[in-house]
Amino acid sequence: MLNINILKDAGKAVLALEGRLDTSTAPQLEDAINRDIAEITDLSFDFKNLEYISSAGLRVLLSTQKVMNKQGKMIIKNVSEEVMEIFDVTGFSDILTIE
Repeated sequence: MLNINILKDAGKAVLALEGRLDTSTAPQLEDAINRDIAEITDLSFDFKNLEYISSAGLRVLLSTQKVMNKQGKMIIKNVSEEVMEIFDVTGFSDILTIE
């Protein structure tokens, strides 16, 4: 299960994710991003309560990063050790901006 809390304000958006970002929930995140991404120049993800990310979740982040490279910036914050290990092993820690 994945809960997505979205805060938007004048070109900025923060998506706080809670739960698991996997094959069954990645389309839910992709839909939430695609609804508003054209208006966003500053996109942040808060992973404080994200327990797990699979390759499907990584794909969503990568495609979102490609869009944001053209129109603004994307940052991922509050990454747990477990999720950071997945980013490191897959090389995503070199692609994504993680704070």
